[in-house]
Amino acid sequence: MPRWCSANMKAKCYIRGCAAISPQESFAGHFAPQLLTLEGKSMMRVKEPDYSGFIPPNSLRRMSRVLKMGLVAALQCLRNSNTSVPGAIITGTGRGSLQDTEKFLHNIRDYAETALNPTPFIQSTYNSVNGLIALQQQCTEYNNTFVHRGFSFEHAVLDSMMQLAEGNATEVLTGAFDEMTDEHFYIKSRIGYWKNELTQPAELLDSNTTGSISGEGATFFLFSSKPSDICLEGIKMVYKPSGEELQQALQAFLSSQDIAAEEIDLLVSGRNGDTQYGHFYDGVEGEFSDARVFYFKPYCGEYDTAGAFGLWAAVKELEIGPAKTVLLYNNFYGEQHTFMLLRKAAI
Repeated sequence: MPRWCSANMKAKCYIRGCAAISPQESFAGHFAPQLLTLEGKSMMRVKEPDYSGFIPPNSLRRMSRVLKMGLVAALQCLRNSNTSVPGAIITGTGRGSLQDTEKFLHNIRDYAETALNPTPFIQSTYNSVNGLIALQQQCTEYNNTFVHRGFSFEHAVLDSMMQLAEGNATEVLTGAFDEMTDEHFYIKSRIGYWKNELTQPAELLDSNTTGSISGEGATFFLFSSKPSDICLEGIKMVYKPSGEELQQALQAFLSSQDIAAEEIDLLVSGRNGDTQYGHFYDGVEGEFSDARVFYFKPYCGEYDTAGAFGLWAAVKELEIGPAKTVLLYNNFYGEQHTFMLLRKAAI
């Protein structure tokens, strides 16, 4: 057995709508990428929308950031898709609600494990966002949350495509959500996740240093078996490959999709400015010399489910740009690698 492994899904599905809460002005649906100016530390925060049009005030006061972000991004996606109740709800998250988790752990210490408020614990569970969406929309169908670090969102996509291919649902609400707190930023900085010096997004890809810029966000899609304008043709995940093995996996994926590298109009790349893993992007990008390249992490930062924002950016490029075929490539700190192929559908 090889020391690396991969999973491949060819069955196509269609993207009927999407929504994103990110460091960009993305919630309205438009995509005019802006390179932010950071202060103090290399960390991007989302631009939170007005939640009052989605969540009653009495509920809003009791909800943490990631619950509000996840729920409202999902509801906006359903609105954009003219759908109220999906056939399934499937999400991925790398960390869940860090704010509630930290609050509960601090309470254990401060109150010596007595008289604890259970609310932060309940809201810190990974599937709390899914539960809120299901309650809000009265959806009693299949409901699942994946927590697989850099494959969290990708496994949600894979599960969604399988549900559609097997006829278990005709529409699946699929998304991802992750937040960053000051405390978790500090913990991750100790093991080299972030740039040691304050680095601006405009400088990220030319920084020539290790680490990246921290990010966060919530992104949702409505996948459907019914034809629409944009088609997700396939997905391939590769775990811990060498550079050569990644190239082999890429060629196998393109071959399985009956497409040549020259047919890719746009490569959406997750390059994050970390010199430790830049060779993976060098190898993949070198295969598509004729394609335009869009780097999405200077606009959203690095986090476990940043690939969801990358997919959202790819969808927006297909909606408004000349590209007809897009390949998304992302990796999470050199371990979890993903390829997704999208096309403008001929309806």
